[in-house]
Amino acid sequence: MQEWANQLCENRQFGSKMTDSKYFTTTKKGEIFELKAELNSDKKEKKKEAVKKVIASMTVGKDVSALFPDVVNCMQTDNLELKKLVYLYLMNYAKSQPDMAIMAVNTFVKDCEDPNPLIRALAVRTMGCIRVDKITEYLCEPLRKCLKDEDPYVRKTAAVCVAKLHDINAQLVEDQGFLDTLKDLISDSNPMVVANAVAALSEIAESHPNSNLLDLNPQSINKLLTALNECTEWGQIFILDCLANYTPRDDRESQSICERVTPRLSHANSAVVLSAVKVLMKFMEMLPKDLDYYGTLLKKLAPPLVTLLSAEPELQYVALRNINLIVQKRPEILKHEMKVFFVKYNDPIYVKLEKLDIMIRLASQANIAQVLAELKEYATEVDVDFVRKAVRAIGRCAIKVEQSAERCVSTLLDLIQTKVNYVVQEAIVVIKDIFRKYPNKYESVIATLCENLDSLDEPEARAAMIWIVGEYAERIDNADELLESFLEGFHDESTQVQLQLLTAIVKLFLKKPTETQELVQQVLSLATQDSDNPDLRDRGYIYWRLLSTDPVAAKEVVLAEKPLISEETDLIEPTLLEELICHIGTLASVYHKPPSAFVEGSRGVQHKRIPIRSGSGESSESQDTGGAPGATEAPAAVIPSQGDLLGDLLNLDLTPPTSTAGAPPGPPMPMGGMDLLGGGLDSLLGGDIGGSPSMGSGFGAPAAVMPSSLNAPVGGGLGDLFDLGGGVGMPMGTFVPPKTLWLPAMKGKGLEIMGTFARRAGVIQMEMTLTNKAMSVMTDFAIQFNRNSFGLAPAGPLQVPTPLSPNQTIDVSLPLNNGGPVMKMEPLNNLQVAVKNNIDVFYFSCQYPISMLFVEDGKMDRQVFLATWKDIPNENEAQFQINDCHLNSDAASNKLQGSNVFTIAKRTVEGQDMLYQSMKLTNGICVLTELRVQTGSPTYTVSLKCRAAEVSQCVFQCYEAALKN
Repeated sequence: MQEWANQLCENRQFGSKMTDSKYFTTTKKGEIFELKAELNSDKKEKKKEAVKKVIASMTVGKDVSALFPDVVNCMQTDNLELKKLVYLYLMNYAKSQPDMAIMAVNTFVKDCEDPNPLIRALAVRTMGCIRVDKITEYLCEPLRKCLKDEDPYVRKTAAVCVAKLHDINAQLVEDQGFLDTLKDLISDSNPMVVANAVAALSEIAESHPNSNLLDLNPQSINKLLTALNECTEWGQIFILDCLANYTPRDDRESQSICERVTPRLSHANSAVVLSAVKVLMKFMEMLPKDLDYYGTLLKKLAPPLVTLLSAEPELQYVALRNINLIVQKRPEILKHEMKVFFVKYNDPIYVKLEKLDIMIRLASQANIAQVLAELKEYATEVDVDFVRKAVRAIGRCAIKVEQSAERCVSTLLDLIQTKVNYVVQEAIVVIKDIFRKYPNKYESVIATLCENLDSLDEPEARAAMIWIVGEYAERIDNADELLESFLEGFHDESTQVQLQLLTAIVKLFLKKPTETQELVQQVLSLATQDSDNPDLRDRGYIYWRLLSTDPVAAKEVVLAEKPLISEETDLIEPTLLEELICHIGTLASVYHKPPSAFVEGSRGVQHKRIPIRSGSGESSESQDTGGAPGATEAPAAVIPSQGDLLGDLLNLDLTPPTSTAGAPPGPPMPMGGMDLLGGGLDSLLGGDIGGSPSMGSGFGAPAAVMPSSLNAPVGGGLGDLFDLGGGVGMPMGTFVPPKTLWLPAMKGKGLEIMGTFARRAGVIQMEMTLTNKAMSVMTDFAIQFNRNSFGLAPAGPLQVPTPLSPNQTIDVSLPLNNGGPVMKMEPLNNLQVAVKNNIDVFYFSCQYPISMLFVEDGKMDRQVFLATWKDIPNENEAQFQINDCHLNSDAASNKLQGSNVFTIAKRTVEGQDMLYQSMKLTNGICVLTELRVQTGSPTYTVSLKCRAAEVSQCVFQCYEAALKN
């Protein structure tokens, strides 16, 4: 060891006297022969000089492969510097000289047993870099020894070598058991060995996605988190990236991991910070949003992200691209940090544009005044691209924050008055969008826009101005003259302008037919006869035929009400955003594309997803169901508290279920022996009562048999109404609430959904009317429900028979079952729905009448009714009044029976009829009522008793709706 150190000092002293640049100067002919002689010299110094000259020649691209045997002979040396140079040469030429490379094997084997750990590590590192099949099998034994070496530096180098060897010959690595040894190194005492083992296993796992090499469990995660605190920054990145692939068992484990990863946010290396952010962003999904720690974590994430923006511009750009994704997923993290994204005068253009984009995403009513003042400043800058983007940003603010629209329009008008050409053109483009968002609100500015008509020379601005003139032709006195001025150079215009001009003139004609007949004929002739563009020609012919055959239809088509444009049109699609969040800190987060889009081959194409929160880590205590011996225990069916709508719905898989027609629905989730809403089973419901199935079985009972074809839409004809097809019979007069608007077209990007709920032949149906008010065809419909109070879930995919064309309306019926996940909602009958199509995912809430859950076997035996009524505590009784009801008791009883409310007994006391009624919900909850009908009085009194008192209000609403309709 002492000799090696002395030699190293000599090398350094020698190096300080003369620089190595002389080796790269031009050389004379015949040099190879001279080098050969020097390489075989007896003098160590001369030999080292010769090897340096060889490496220099190799570096500048000269072929020195002829010297291979002579250089390999120099391997037999104790000089570390010389050995490194020879190994460097060997790595470069081993592939082209595989037969000669075998000569070096013995030296590798010998060096792997050298007393100096640096030489052992150097040997194993070089072995991994020589990609020659012939010699890999000779290297297995030295590698095995190095993996179990006493020195951690050698072990960590050997761990990486296994990954390199696996790339050359995967089968050999598996046969030799190196993968198992690598897994053992995760438990190594040295944190750098652990980090390299994780890095190697991760790389191998990437090329073999199904191999399950990194079998992560709480114990191994604990070891990784312990090593995280002690290893180097790059080791920390490997470990954090590995942690990001782990799915915690519950929210407790998520919180524990987040707490141990959070200190990495203050690391000096930005790559470590981004890797830590990635882990926290993924695991936050598992945390309940009402948890105190959740809010604390959100606050902790902001400062490190802000700090990244004080780095050099290139790093700022990478940070901004990642922040752009984070802000789309969780804008609340940086909502108070708007000023950080204000542009500095010396920022490069790529940083400026990215900051501008994030400013718009963070714009809200609270900070809009600040943002607009800043954007107005930017619009007077000298950088044209930046000014254009700033003007567009003002328009996006108007569309996003309605309260700021007027101020934005005023700002845009001020900018138009500057008469700066490109500013005016951008302003007109964004004002067109503002008109689309807020129709009939800001049209007073049209006169100002028309003044700038002559200065427009960009296709997008000209097309926007033409759209404005055509759309508001009735408000512009000289609209025909304005459009005619564009028509003069029709063939010189871009396709975008030609198409817009054609539509605008047709609109003008439909609004002012007598004055513009000549103009419309001229444009139709130019579009159909003089144009080579198939799009323009086709549109021209459509308009021509519409106008000549049915002007009324033409008016309905061309002047149809336009759907409002959405607030954020450039948001990344939710599933892609989730995948990109899983790739924070990588190229994917900079490109905003999944790795599969730019990485060829098998590596890097794994589709990662954010874990879905499955609920609290506390396991519910099982309760005795009171059923037959051997019945499985299940958690109590208490409705959990309501979570956040967006958080839950964003995690839903919105692909249609893969159930086939005719397949019976799967068994509902076991919910134990308690009533869904708590309070325990009715004491008397332990066995079969009155011939009906045991009510005590709760969710464990067999599901009602569904119709043979779940996928077939339910029609609305007389056959269905009177249930002529057989089944569980539905009495006449069943009350179905009228359809209400669930999703307005403005929120649904043109998709309007009206709907109601019905119970037909024992099956709950969600009946919807879908209308496409957008300009494009809608396809690929799917539906998913959030967790709800009674576990309602689609029993099959949403069947929309044909693609939904613009202005088309279609009725669909979706059968439901109650086998879905349960969560108490407010109000109890609230249902949160996500509908997906080819355009986007849309969210809305609706309320179902609880009578849809009343089952057909809800009629109680008289004695059982009496005993149950007495058994339910008086505090669970609720009393309601129904006013303006003019039915006698028999008519009321018949009406209610249509909704599966069964009259068990009737008695008359002093001119007042009393109806005793029972009903049973799909989850086994029984409701008992007393309905008092006073002859000649329009006011009924309803007394309800139920162990789950929460349902009483909903049941009363069903009574009122059924009796009054």
